[in-house]
Amino acid sequence: MRKKIQRSMVLILSVTLLLSFIMLTVIMYNRNLSILESEVRQEARYIQTAVNISGPQYLDVMDGVDWDTRVTRITEDGEVLYDTGRDGSELDNHSEREEVKEALADGEGEDVRMSDTLGQEMYYYAILLDDGTILRAARSMDSLAGTALDILPVMAGLAAVMLLVAFFLAKWQTKKLIRPINELDLEHPLENTVYEELTPFLEAMDRQNKEKEAVANMRKEFSANVSHELKTPLTSISGYAEIMKNGMVRPADIPVFSERIYKEARRLITLVEDIIKLSKLDEESVELEKEEVDLYDLTRETISRLAPQALQKNIRMEISGEPVIYVGIRQILDEMIYNVCENAIKYNNDGGRVSVWVGDTLEGPKVSVRDTGIGIPREHHERIFERFYRVDKSHSKERGGTGLGLSIVKHGALLHGAKVSVDSEPGRGTRIEMQFPRKEKNLPETAGNETDREV
Repeated sequence: MRKKIQRSMVLILSVTLLLSFIMLTVIMYNRNLSILESEVRQEARYIQTAVNISGPQYLDVMDGVDWDTRVTRITEDGEVLYDTGRDGSELDNHSEREEVKEALADGEGEDVRMSDTLGQEMYYYAILLDDGTILRAARSMDSLAGTALDILPVMAGLAAVMLLVAFFLAKWQTKKLIRPINELDLEHPLENTVYEELTPFLEAMDRQNKEKEAVANMRKEFSANVSHELKTPLTSISGYAEIMKNGMVRPADIPVFSERIYKEARRLITLVEDIIKLSKLDEESVELEKEEVDLYDLTRETISRLAPQALQKNIRMEISGEPVIYVGIRQILDEMIYNVCENAIKYNNDGGRVSVWVGDTLEGPKVSVRDTGIGIPREHHERIFERFYRVDKSHSKERGGTGLGLSIVKHGALLHGAKVSVDSEPGRGTRIEMQFPRKEKNLPETAGNETDREV
């Protein structure tokens, strides 16, 4: 940043100096030309007056008077009668000179050109004498390049001083600008007092810090929960196995202990599988391709798989709605619907009912699962999708599950751009809806045939 500011200041100063040099050269050139023209005209009029009074012989003394001004006397035909310090007879005819033609026509004339005789850029001023001849005065003038060379040493010295000042000024200013940035407290961005232009950057950094902190806390909590959830079944398995190993179990009780070990092992396997699923969804490493899925048929298959669990609690399950095609990952969609329906059974009352509706809406395909269970207090609605979060921790073990089901639903919804909503009150059951977005490949024309099925 320091180098960029220094380069910018030096570049701006260099361009400014160059433009100033060009402008000053032009101004000085025009000023010198104006002074020169005025002096030559005045001198020509003095000589004109003297010649008109004293006669042409006055010009004879010019050779020893002023070598800076070239004086020439020319006839109407262009013949040179006199030229300062030269033999006029040796010079070309001057009838085609611009200043001569103007003097013959208007009484005076002027021109600026390169002299064929002297090889210099000259200013010519011609004026008509009383005897009809033409008096011309001329003086060499500095060219624009010559004027520039005259000014160059002064401008070079001034440029060196200004560039040196600009270098140290840029260094000081850059240090002053950068100091607040170098002293930023990145841990607490909003507590810094810096430039207003940095406020959006600091606000974004503060949000990022909070997100990182939230993720870190979530990982700590997740690690603690995983450790606890894994430890519980492993402790049970280890305990039962140790009792059997030491021969402290009657032969008649061995099947009972084996069944408990089996259940705890299955619970452990289910937990590990759910953790792996969540990890894949977190890392977005799901490599399955999307395909057209009939959500109605998928839900009906899910309910059939859950029928044995529903039968154990004497829960009636029914599905209604219409076929609706959605383009998504079939396996993830199946897990989402399965987990919501399984929860509707687990947290339902004996002899209760689970009603599932699948169909198309104005917003897109929807799956709605409603139960007549124990319900969820409103303050828990946002947290039930957190990993290992359980509303009723005292009865969580006897109801089974890993506490990761709704987390999988939430991540699956994010993967498909869907929304999950909860409507529940204690004692009045729960309704969870999964609203999928409408896409071009969805086929709403399949809607129309309302069906009701009961399992």
